[in-house]
Amino acid sequence: MALAPTLVDGAGAGLRGLVDMLMPPTCMACKAPVAVPLGLCADCWAALPTITGARCNSCGIPLPLAYQTESACLGCLNEPPDFDGALSPFLYDGPARLMVLALKNGRESYAAPMAAAMLRAANGMAAPGRIIVPVPLHRWRILSRGYNQAALLARAVARLSGGILALDLLRRTRPTPRSQGMNRSQRQRNVKGAFRMAPGAGNSLKGRHVLLVDDVMTSGATASACARALRRGGAASVHVLTYARVAATDGATYLSANCGQDVHGEG
Repeated sequence: MALAPTLVDGAGAGLRGLVDMLMPPTCMACKAPVAVPLGLCADCWAALPTITGARCNSCGIPLPLAYQTESACLGCLNEPPDFDGALSPFLYDGPARLMVLALKNGRESYAAPMAAAMLRAANGMAAPGRIIVPVPLHRWRILSRGYNQAALLARAVARLSGGILALDLLRRTRPTPRSQGMNRSQRQRNVKGAFRMAPGAGNSLKGRHVLLVDDVMTSGATASACARALRRGGAASVHVLTYARVAATDGATYLSANCGQDVHGEG
């Protein structure tokens, strides 16, 4: 016999109360005490490096003040990406960086609130019925880590947006060295030919619109390599949604935002 909803709800609330008493919730970024699980403290919320102002229409990188009237960054003017557009809610810095690193290192529950933040910045990219594809890891990397953080984000994005999750549509055919410290051209060579459609995918993407999901975008080389494979599979368009974006600030060289080195190694 099914328990009455009030009894079930009451039991669930009691269990949550016991868990909170034994393990009080902490800030996802700094571990300070917070009122509810999977939240940020006031200081970290205020410190989130939200991307505001003009962005490149192609790769989504925020444009420095001197370039606010431009529609594209220098990197995309010199070499347009193979995807149709990209957006991220935050810069890869401060609390956003800490949350990305935590997601990669065992905090799988962070995927849902991170995906919700991504969708708030998606600007129509994640329409219901869109094919949601995570940037794949090689099976050796999955064996060492235990999961693909991009797949966790993609699953949450699909659930929250009404998209169609396609976890195994795109494959990484070979392990690629970590790209930390590589410049843009080195990153492009690193992922060249590293992605293909899964065997048997056939024309499942023909004429469909794809949202490619990852935790961080740096140069866009990985996203472009994935987009090329998806377009060969018949995708009509490929947009990219990530939680954070590596980018220069107004105190750094504009060109280096897309073409220089950074501290994030994709994957």
